[in-house]
Amino acid sequence: MTRQPTKPNIVYFFVDDMGYGDASCLNPDGKIQTPNIDRLAREGMVFTDAHSSSAVCSPSRYSLLTGRYNWRSSLQRGIVGPYGDPLIAPDRLTVPGFLKQHDYHTACIGKWHLGQGWDFEVDKADFHPFTSHSSTSTTDADLTATPEQQTLWREAFSKPTTGGPTTRGFDYYFGVDIPNWPPYCFIDTDRTVGIPSEFLPSRLIGDNQASISGPAMPYWHFEQLLPTWAQKADAYIGERAAAMEPFFLYLPMTSPHTPLSVNKPWIGKSGLNNLYADLVIETDDVFGRILTSLEEHGVAENTLVIFASDNGCAHYIGISEDGRGNGEKAMEPQGHFPSGPYRGYKSDVWDGGHRIPFIARWPGLIRPGSTCDRIVCLSDVMATCAEIIGDTLPDNAGEDSVSMMPLFQETGESGRSSVVHHSISGKFAIRDGRWKLVLCPGSGGWSHDDAQAARDGLPLVQLYDIQADPGETRNLHAEYSDRVKALLGLLKKYVADGRSTPGLRQENDVPVDIWKLDTMPDINPAVIDDY
Repeated sequence: MTRQPTKPNIVYFFVDDMGYGDASCLNPDGKIQTPNIDRLAREGMVFTDAHSSSAVCSPSRYSLLTGRYNWRSSLQRGIVGPYGDPLIAPDRLTVPGFLKQHDYHTACIGKWHLGQGWDFEVDKADFHPFTSHSSTSTTDADLTATPEQQTLWREAFSKPTTGGPTTRGFDYYFGVDIPNWPPYCFIDTDRTVGIPSEFLPSRLIGDNQASISGPAMPYWHFEQLLPTWAQKADAYIGERAAAMEPFFLYLPMTSPHTPLSVNKPWIGKSGLNNLYADLVIETDDVFGRILTSLEEHGVAENTLVIFASDNGCAHYIGISEDGRGNGEKAMEPQGHFPSGPYRGYKSDVWDGGHRIPFIARWPGLIRPGSTCDRIVCLSDVMATCAEIIGDTLPDNAGEDSVSMMPLFQETGESGRSSVVHHSISGKFAIRDGRWKLVLCPGSGGWSHDDAQAARDGLPLVQLYDIQADPGETRNLHAEYSDRVKALLGLLKKYVADGRSTPGLRQENDVPVDIWKLDTMPDINPAVIDDY
């Protein structure tokens, strides 16, 4: 057996757009079976009240890697766009950067989506048109790259990126920026693997849900992504085991997010005639391969493994309506509910948008088959790592991170009783104990448009007793106005303090508007004076 380092290795398997109810260990009535995730649950601890910082991907990744709520950054709504600027500031301490200070080797394999720092301009029409999958120009016929475009691409993609993972604390990076946006190629450290020279074929846009036609490597296909992550991760684990050094391996999967490109052995495996469901099963298989790799290389017993999702399941992948003209069947009519008992989906500030599967295994420290019902957040990874290695975070790092070690060890209460939620449109909610306050009349996302909810006369705020009403069906704001004011006051304090944990006051990167009334033009701004 390989001699193991004193400090534990940490493997973070981070899936994309997988709902709370998609893991069979969390949803026994669900129709998707995830045996490898279930195995982790049997061998570790299941967290039933875990949340992402945001209901969409870039912000949640920011929070995970910095220990800071995403809305303290410059990104107040939405996600990092194609060829977007780096979201994590170069001087901000990250989880991998902190671990590197303590002799860890750090690696990121998979999806980044936090801005690569591309060294070229993309706002020129001659670089390539930003046509979407809804455009007939891309769905009816392939675009052909002109010699002028190919020359521009060759010049652009010959340059190294300036703000990718290896500039934000990682020693090693192999992955893609965003799987459904250009450039369609792998990135190794700070350079594309080859030079994209043609447009992504139209057959890969639309039903497969790659969103934008743009520069692609010849013969690019999305089915190669998951096998590549598994292969690269296995090689990395083997190398670090041989080096007998502690390592942090961050595995942000590109699945089950679109493109719904399932490899043949898994097509139809779910029995639901739904590609998303099949892709969940294939993702579970990749996770099983990672667990096997840890065992085969002799490091499983000294490795903390965390499985989590970045947000809830996306509504558009065939949840309630049949698929995109390809015979796919919706999951919910067949009895599978990706959000489990919770309301909403990806993008929403309701719990279905941000309550996530979160499971941890650490042999010898976490009791097998245990369950924790305490509130945890993706941001808590940083403080947990600090306690693992016996160090403290500086005041200007991990401002919203609370160690999970007391929960892992079942030795005491967590320091976290509250958590702040954030939707794709920048709408806020705050949870404290059993009570949750939502600062918008709808979902804050795609499920129930806030502007329409305001026009329909729904109240500006929602208050739910999550313990008694986990489905968020009864708005109690009128009956408990004192509770509304208390929660609103707590949120305002967290915003003003620049942190939600003890420590010196910090500055947010930009002013933070907790109401976003500009998205609801029918609401009189004076109404917030009532709160």
